Amino acid sequence: MFFGDDLTGTVFILVVAVAAGGLIFAILFPLFSGSPATSRVKAVANNSRIDGGGKARRNAEENKDSRRKQIQDSLDQVAGKKKRLNLTERLEQAGLEISPRTFILFSAVSGFMLAAGSFVFGAPLWAVGLIGFTGVFGLPRWVLGYLRGRRQNKFLNDFADAIDVLVRGLRSGLPVNEAMKIIATEQGPPVGPEFVEVVEGQRVGITIDQGIERMTQRIPLPEVNFLAIVMAIQSKSGGNLSEALSNLSKVLRDRKKMKQKIRSVSQEAKSSAAIIGSLPFIVCGMMAFFNPNYLAPLFNTSTGHMLLIGSGVWMCIGILIMRKMINFEI
Repeated sequence: MFFGDDLTGTVFILVVAVAAGGLIFAILFPLFSGSPATSRVKAVANNSRIDGGGKARRNAEENKDSRRKQIQDSLDQVAGKKKRLNLTERLEQAGLEISPRTFILFSAVSGFMLAAGSFVFGAPLWAVGLIGFTGVFGLPRWVLGYLRGRRQNKFLNDFADAIDVLVRGLRSGLPVNEAMKIIATEQGPPVGPEFVEVVEGQRVGITIDQGIERMTQRIPLPEVNFLAIVMAIQSKSGGNLSEALSNLSKVLRDRKKMKQKIRSVSQEAKSSAAIIGSLPFIVCGMMAFFNPNYLAPLFNTSTGHMLLIGSGVWMCIGILIMRKMINFEI
């Protein structure tokens, strides 16, 4: 069935008219009714004219913004950027009361003794030089890093208890400096001596928040930084210090539990890494014991020396990669 020409023309005109009417309606409707954005602007303007306390609210918001900016500046000053530590700061963080000159002298003596001992036992000259270099720059700094880490771990074990003592002192009515004196006298090292530095600093005009900030330089731990941030906020904006310190103590204990859980979970990976790292030395020792001449080319030929050096380099790279994989920080 086919439509006539007249009917087809009529339908076409009707469709064009509907489309043109819809287009005109879409263009002219916002002019008569107003857009939603315009309506919202008018409503806000009417509310601002009706509300007589709008100026007071704006002033309050400006005061809050300035207060937030002041607190943020204090936090940025406390947090700061990590800088490279010099030898004096490393010795201070390790708890060693020696001068950098004494440490350098000890390093030189250590390197000379190790190099002389290896030369007496018949080591080649390149090995004597390598052992001497390790004794001067490697071993003393490793010992310093070990003492520094041990001191920080010992500080963390007692730090939450010190914060609890501070909280109980504040809730019993003691001022902050008196509560810190209790920690300085009753807590053992290294927590006690660190709070002694804070208490002694108050006698020469150093505020408590500045003393805690200096503590973060001697004990560069996130937990100590948390205490510095809490004290900085309290000194700038006030508030319930005992409640804030109580929450901080809970956070410190939760972090300690998390670290212990991570240590227990990663213990299997550490055992596997220790076995893999010690396996080549165990195998070489057993082969040298049962057949001493089998491994002689490794130590008597230049090719064997190159193989030993290459194997040692790859072994060190593998150990460092495994150490990176099984060490977690929170």
